[in-house]
Amino acid sequence: MPRPYSRRALLGALGALGAGAVLGGCKGDNGVPPNSGSATSAGAGAAGTVGSGSAEAVAAASGTASGSGTAGSSGSPGSSGTPSATPSPTRTVQAATGKVQVPASPSRVVVLGTAELDSALTLGVTPVGAARAALDSGLSDYFPAAWLTPVAQVGVVGAPDLAAIERLEPDLILSSRSTDGSRYAQLSAIAPTVLTETTGASWKEDFQLHAQALNTQSVADAITASYQDHVREVTAALGGSGTTRKQQISLVRFVQGEDPRVIAAKSFLGVLLADVQLGRPSAQNGNTAEVVIPAESKLGEADGSTIFYATYGDPAKAHTNEVLTSPEWKDLGAVKARHAYAVDDQLWFQGVGYFGADLILGQLRRYLGG
Repeated sequence: MPRPYSRRALLGALGALGAGAVLGGCKGDNGVPPNSGSATSAGAGAAGTVGSGSAEAVAAASGTASGSGTAGSSGSPGSSGTPSATPSPTRTVQAATGKVQVPASPSRVVVLGTAELDSALTLGVTPVGAARAALDSGLSDYFPAAWLTPVAQVGVVGAPDLAAIERLEPDLILSSRSTDGSRYAQLSAIAPTVLTETTGASWKEDFQLHAQALNTQSVADAITASYQDHVREVTAALGGSGTTRKQQISLVRFVQGEDPRVIAAKSFLGVLLADVQLGRPSAQNGNTAEVVIPAESKLGEADGSTIFYATYGDPAKAHTNEVLTSPEWKDLGAVKARHAYAVDDQLWFQGVGYFGADLILGQLRRYLGG
């Protein structure tokens, strides 16, 4: 299992390099970056190529988090260095449910959503357990595989296996009220449970609560500063805000068993695109998370200067190919201009957090020609 410093160094490297060096030289046949599988291979080169712009952030992050101890894969509780007869020190955090007493240095953390997984790993904490998205076979694969190997799966997001969680003997559980509010009492009976109100558009605020619960605030400060630097770098590379505002970035998600939808401003991706000051089509610029497209006749709402699309679940059951081969899709301006790109759903639409955001920024720069 990698040391926490290795992932902080990788994040710092991604920020310093704009993810361009990590993704550079890896273009697919269509001349654009491959999907987020490149994140898995990034660890081999990025840790040794941290640019000077992020060196201070990485140095500040390393060794500063008292809550960054990782549990081994054997399933036995990690040692806190405190005799078992002595009560462990606690801290108080203000969660969506009110004040929660949490361990001063949690070492056995269970995360029950993709946002919580991203936060924990970004902050240098390897969870002992995590819930996966219901239509995915495993945990988010934009992380290096070695980071996920020690993490036991505990059911699916929105329907976690409480018995499996209890067997892991966690000392902290992270989730959101929108996902697990109905199970809060049961989860709290297992371990102190910190819930954000929701997830998605609130991802930056949620990350701060996760950092408080994990006692990794100094690491969080370094991560957010690195992200802000990366945003400024990508915005400048794309021509500055005067140019980026003229773009019309469309986000389309095909979902198994449901109608396709476009992702609007009040979402994780909506906030990320706003940070880079990228323009959005009017149909996707409202104060909502998404807009369902009920029929192919409404596909015009998916158009823009560039379209990024992905599929969650079985593409056949999501009607992805059916739409992509339809005359209505082929008639969209972005499609005609060959500016419609398939991206990885786990990264773009589920990667709710700073590590996912950092990789997406790098891919935006490559796709949009920065």
